[in-house]
Amino acid sequence: MRPLPFDAELRERIRSNLARLIGPAPRPSIDHRRASVALIVTPQATGDAAIILTRRTPHLGQHAGQQALPGGKADDGENDEAAARRETAEEIGLKLSEVDLLGRLDIYMTRSAVAIAPFVYWSAHAGEFSPNPGEVATVRRVPLADLYTQQDPILLPGDTLERPVLRLALGERFIHAPTAAVLYQFREVALAGRYVGVAHFDQPDFARR
Repeated sequence: MRPLPFDAELRERIRSNLARLIGPAPRPSIDHRRASVALIVTPQATGDAAIILTRRTPHLGQHAGQQALPGGKADDGENDEAAARRETAEEIGLKLSEVDLLGRLDIYMTRSAVAIAPFVYWSAHAGEFSPNPGEVATVRRVPLADLYTQQDPILLPGDTLERPVLRLALGERFIHAPTAAVLYQFREVALAGRYVGVAHFDQPDFARR
């Protein structure tokens, strides 16, 4: 796929598709802990649109070394969207405002009983990042065009036939659910304008820890 320019047309396309295709957020079970992630659309030096991905530090107790979107658990009394912005500032030093919000995607329920709420932001001012060394090993921009490959989505056997493991190829790297589920739904809903649910996609064993 050709690179997508970071421009007003793309911004409106993403905003309108999310508003049209994503319904009200379900109420997670009281047994689920709440977490939020930020899917941030930002420009590269070339002027093409990209998203921000991090790699978690290898010494963390959970999800060590995995590729992830900025985000984390919501504090008591904090709403999910505010949690996504706070975690982004804490993890990579990027401050987002409410006006940067374009919409949201479906909540993804993980096997570790976490309800992940993904929010989509538009940031024209994401320059140099300041990753928190206690949580983030690297930060990189992934061109939106890289979300399209000839071999994905890759579905691997899960614990049941109804819940295959979702894997996406990003260049020479692979990424798995839950992050892959968020990216795949963003691609299909926000960019392509067609609703695709991802709740039935499972995580590999290593992504459940």
